[in-house]
Amino acid sequence: MPFNVVLVAPEIPQNTGNIIRLCANTGARLHLVEPLGFGLSEKALRRAYLDYRDLANMVVHESFESFAESTDMTRAFAATAGGVTTYDQVEYLDGDTVIFGSESKGLSDHVIAKFAPDSRIKIPMMTSNRSINLSNAVSLVVYEMWRQQSFAGSDVPTPDSKPYFS
Repeated sequence: MPFNVVLVAPEIPQNTGNIIRLCANTGARLHLVEPLGFGLSEKALRRAYLDYRDLANMVVHESFESFAESTDMTRAFAATAGGVTTYDQVEYLDGDTVIFGSESKGLSDHVIAKFAPDSRIKIPMMTSNRSINLSNAVSLVVYEMWRQQSFAGSDVPTPDSKPYFS
């Protein structure tokens, strides 16, 4: 079962396009929660995801509540600057969900309150800064999730596979 990446009210089409491409390349399922700050046919979005949209598993939800009703939230993590656990300290399991907020506001207090403190993850950064780019944040977390699963489904050799060169 793939990981779930959730973008709640994303605003910038290029970020979402990059995340579509990321999800296609990592096998993650992307959930977009409305309202979206752009149309899914927008030119900037298409330029960022290139021809990967057809390879991505993407679902659009009308609200966070409708997303939550459709997903097992027992293994869901909210990415927030106020998180108590850094993203690399979690032991991710196949099928886990990570939820990100919009570029300008992050996740609302209403959404964050649905998560236990140890399910609120953060990305370390310099104390004088408030955030990093959304598509970069998603990339960091998704690749850590996938790394912990030994990059399942990729072309990376596993410990029991034959070497590339012999």
